[in-house]
Amino acid sequence: MKGLLKFITCGSVDDGKSTLIGHILYDAKLLYADQEKTLELDSKVGSRSGAIDYSLLLDGLMAEREQGITIDVAYRYFTTDNRSFIVADTPGHEEYTRNMAVGASFADLSVILVDASQGVLVQTRRHARICKLMGIRYFVFAVNKMDLVGYSEARFREIEAQIAELRKELELENVYIIPLSATEGDNVTKKSENIPWYDGVPLLEYLENVDIHSDSHEKGFYMPVQRVCRPDHTFRGFQGQIEAGTVRVGDSITTLPSNETATVKGILMTDQSVDEAFEGQPVTISLDKEVDVSRGCVFVKDADVAVYKKLTVSLLWMDDEPLSIGKDYLVKLGTKLIPGILTKVDYAIDVNTGAHQETDTLEKNGIAVCEILLTEGIVADLFSNHKVLGELILIDRVTNMTSACGVVDAVSEKVSSTADRNSFQYGDLKARGDIFEEFYYDTESLNVLKYNPVSQTYTVGDEIPTSGDSYHYPDSFDCIVLRDGVAVRIRDKKITAILPASEYTYDGVPVINGRGFEVLVHSAEEAKAFLSEYAQTGGQDQAFFSKWMHFDTYRKVVFPQQ
Repeated sequence: MKGLLKFITCGSVDDGKSTLIGHILYDAKLLYADQEKTLELDSKVGSRSGAIDYSLLLDGLMAEREQGITIDVAYRYFTTDNRSFIVADTPGHEEYTRNMAVGASFADLSVILVDASQGVLVQTRRHARICKLMGIRYFVFAVNKMDLVGYSEARFREIEAQIAELRKELELENVYIIPLSATEGDNVTKKSENIPWYDGVPLLEYLENVDIHSDSHEKGFYMPVQRVCRPDHTFRGFQGQIEAGTVRVGDSITTLPSNETATVKGILMTDQSVDEAFEGQPVTISLDKEVDVSRGCVFVKDADVAVYKKLTVSLLWMDDEPLSIGKDYLVKLGTKLIPGILTKVDYAIDVNTGAHQETDTLEKNGIAVCEILLTEGIVADLFSNHKVLGELILIDRVTNMTSACGVVDAVSEKVSSTADRNSFQYGDLKARGDIFEEFYYDTESLNVLKYNPVSQTYTVGDEIPTSGDSYHYPDSFDCIVLRDGVAVRIRDKKITAILPASEYTYDGVPVINGRGFEVLVHSAEEAKAFLSEYAQTGGQDQAFFSKWMHFDTYRKVVFPQQ
């Protein structure tokens, strides 16, 4: 038996999407007896003079039945002797394009219906483009309602030519075209005697046998970390779903963005230990040493991915409010959620012609190529290389609505990994203090952004810069980098000691944290209390920072020099 196939049906309004899936379920005897009886009874009061209306199986919402259209995504699960399926029946009306995009985001294959009497329409092109945008690589164009055109081969060939043009324009892969009638059942589950000139297979047979994994091209192993599991002090595991490749106990893997390497000590699937895990499996991975990993980080092995601050993305705008340049959104990519700013619309795309149009905004259901600047680096890659690290959504920070979905076309402003950007190092002690990072006010996006032009690592005996555009520190101070557990003593601008924070003693000089904020410590007792409270909260408690930190003592936000 072949694996699960997730597919979507889409097309223009009243192209017969719901009818098609309903007919598959009915013909393949995949309904319970009460469902079949209810369908037959409901059909008697419908619009087909008592003949079975297969669309009623999927158009479950009363509003849909009243309008005669599907307005929400209806998911159905079914299994034949050869395969298991999940199908999303999506809306055809342009107003509900965003609903259709939601269905497309989960699918491996798209069945796009084309009305034989109308041919390829604007909405057909829109749905094909969105399916391509969402990463679907397998397309079935079902030329429906062949009964209404007298099962004409000439008409089918005309539509076949239209689809060929669309395929070339959008560079669609793996296209299969089937003439059928969803209402009458021609070429739905069995070959049609009314279409003898068609020498292909019926739709269900194609879906049962198509191999969607034959040309998978994602290289290496990667797993975005969904959750850090710490049931007690003896165990620390990292949970997530393997998106590509294989991992084994004993493998050396890299953690991004920290770029630390560690060896896989154990792999758990549910509560069972395994030696090996594969793509698509949810696992808990434990490592042989402590690493800087939290939700949003990514484990990789033999996968060429990196950390970037700027993304060029193709977006489908889903918000009722138009796109606004300079507005900041929450960017959800992989398991990471961080703020980002839409800085530019490169061009909008005409869904009918594919033409590029200059614009600085975008209305609902529009598609455009845009640039996003992130407030910090994120593990990302081109969607064509690593799907999960190249697909994203934008969330409005005020309404919490999903404003857009899209894919990464290009990456830039590569960020050195935090392990490569240690501000301080002495022996085995490393600290990623950001005290030399500059805070600039970006006049275009109206946001405060961080830049890190300093890449030097300092050690004992080195002189440090105590002044920059946005910071000015005393000549003598102590810097405690909490997340790395390291304390640095600076006297007369020179580093005199780098030691574990557990060995730190207050010496009467000002204290700052690793980001350059003043620490409100003025005695040995307060220093102990400060470190003790951090150990208890793990730095996740906002009240801790409100109690112990001041931002503007040594720092300010400045306008960048042009």
